[in-house]
Amino acid sequence: MKLIAVGDNVTDCYVDDNVYYPGGNAVNVVVNCQKDGAKKTAYIGIFGNDENAQWIQDCLAKEGIDTSRSRKVYAHSAQPRVLLKDGDRVFAPGKRESCQHLFSIHLAQEDLDVIQDFDICHTSCYSNMEYELETLAKICDVSFDFSDKRDAAYLNRVCPYITYAFFSGSDLDENECQELLKLASSKGAKICGVTRGSKGSMFYDGENFYTQGIIKTEVIDTMGAGDSFIAGFLTNYGDSKNMEEALSFAAAKAAATCRVHGGFGYPHPMAE
Repeated sequence: MKLIAVGDNVTDCYVDDNVYYPGGNAVNVVVNCQKDGAKKTAYIGIFGNDENAQWIQDCLAKEGIDTSRSRKVYAHSAQPRVLLKDGDRVFAPGKRESCQHLFSIHLAQEDLDVIQDFDICHTSCYSNMEYELETLAKICDVSFDFSDKRDAAYLNRVCPYITYAFFSGSDLDENECQELLKLASSKGAKICGVTRGSKGSMFYDGENFYTQGIIKTEVIDTMGAGDSFIAGFLTNYGDSKNMEEALSFAAAKAAATCRVHGGFGYPHPMAE
């Protein structure tokens, strides 16, 4: 399986520890796909012109991620503030008017020529890429992380163009999860899943429902666990097309991420 991620990059700022980590849904997913054995990976995003952006790029280079089609703008990186409460991440607003807030990617033909060499393109509701989904769907399978965006109007806009739909739903019961997955499927998504924190996950392929429990582990930091689950699922399912195997693999990868600070490590001191 070959995966390219297009979209957000941030530095998650752990204010209690005075360090930041590279992150963002698209970045976390592509890095973990590389770690999980994807045959080829790449990332297209918009980088700021600050030290934080350079650190993200340095970390991606160390992980072997091609970023050659990314853009650079004169703006600071998105810097969400993070507090840890009993190992769980709690976000607080960071600086406004970051490159993440001010800019979105317009895919040029040169980008599409690169993307079409990949099996899956992953993006998310954080990446301002909704208007490019129809174009992307013509050249590869599209994976999309909705996070907790579940309103019908948004599903109508996104689902017709995606193969893989991922939702966050720790607040949903099993019946609500089933209804959400059936709704996304009815609007066009082929494989739909909802991660539910400590309650595991539920997936739907248009015919059958599948459930996967969590793998118990020491929890240091839950940052990026959901992204690791997505990456593990896409990497395994992209090759095996076996739902049970892919869900088990994904759960193990999410558990491993809970034992690491940040989305995938690489702490950097915050500026005084």
